[in-house]
Order: sequence, then structure tokens, then C-alpha cells
Amino acid sequence: MEDLQKRIGYTFKNTDLLTEALTHSSYANEHKAKHIKYNERLEFLGDAVLSIVVSDYIFKHCPELPEGELTKLRASLVCEKTLFEFAKQIELGKYLVLSKGERNNGGAERPSILSDAFEALIAAIYIDGGIEPASKHILNFVIPAIKNSKKKKLNDYKTALQEIIQKNPGEQLEYVLVGESGPDHNKHFVVEVHLNSNVIGKGGGRSKKEAEQQAAREALELMGY
Repeated sequence: MEDLQKRIGYTFKNTDLLTEALTHSSYANEHKAKHIKYNERLEFLGDAVLSIVVSDYIFKHCPELPEGELTKLRASLVCEKTLFEFAKQIELGKYLVLSKGERNNGGAERPSILSDAFEALIAAIYIDGGIEPASKHILNFVIPAIKNSKKKKLNDYKTALQEIIQKNPGEQLEYVLVGESGPDHNKHFVVEVHLNSNVIGKGGGRSKKEAEQQAAREALELMGY
């Protein structure tokens, strides 16, 4: 317990809440004990706290995004896949209280169980300390995830170029293969990107996709992005 509290940077006043957050229903069922609290109710509350904290943060820090994009971004940050990754960062599976059967069946590594426990942990922090430590805990994971997402998007030059061009209805982008050389094991491709009939970028690479990305990158640079 102490080790996990050090990992998350929060010390519980009421450690029973932490125990509840880490206890899976299989453990209570195995022991047939009604007094054992497990994390499903906390998970319910944690989901709501997570959603409001993430919504508040991206609303304030992503002013360039319209409502639809904010919704997509929030969904990507609160989904099971992302919460599973967050849980793995603190090795949450090591601390889960599971039935013998569930643990033997790999429950400590199961995405659904880990993501639910991560939400329960959020609720436990919220009940124990309030919204500030809960927000701090959530944002310790969410902010780096947003930065990584933006970084990946910036490296996807084709998507970035397409989004810019789409702002002007009627404009058409086309990638045209204009050169191919080298033996099969070491090919080199050259691609031009055309806006309507005008060449706005040219790039090369060891695959057509790589050449298209480099052509889009050149186009973005020429457009001042």
C-alpha cells in the first residue's frame, strides 16, 4: 500500500478507501463475505470525476478545437485502452486484491479490470482528499498523453495537410508517383503532391507512404506551417 501511495504521490488519510479501490468483486465472491467492499461503486464515481477533470482541462488548454474535436479527444483519454495504459504506468495490477481464480487467469493484467481499478482509485482519492488531489492525479497521466497525441499528429504530415485543405471546399489533393528506382530490396520512390493541378510539394522515401509523407511535409513548409 505504501509503495503504491508513493507511486501516485498521494497519501491516504483513510486507507480503507484505497483497499476498496483495489478490491475486485471476485475476491468478495470467493470469500462469500458481505462486509467486504469491492470497487464497482467507486468505479462509477471515478468515471464521472475523470470525465469532468479531463473536460475542464482540454476546454481550457485546447481553445483551437471545436466541440466535435473536443469530444473525440476526451473519448480517447477516458477509454478503456488509455486507462489500461495509465494503470500499467503505476503497475496497478500488482496491488489488486483478486480471487485466486481471477489472478491465476491473468486478471491482474486484464485491461477491463485494470481500467476499472484506475477509475476506482480516482474516486478513492476524490473522497479522501477532494477534487484538487484527484485532478492532480488524473492530469499526471492525461497531460503527457495529450502531448504525445499532438506530437504524433504533427508527424503525420498527410493528415495535417488534408485538414488544412479541407477548410477550403472544392480544393482537391492528389499524390502522384513520379519516380521509382533501385533494386527490389532497396527501392526509392518519388512522389509529388498536387493541389488541383499545381505541384505544392515533392518528397522521396523507401516506400510510397514515406514519399507521400515527405511530399506533404514540404507542402506544409511552403505554406508556412
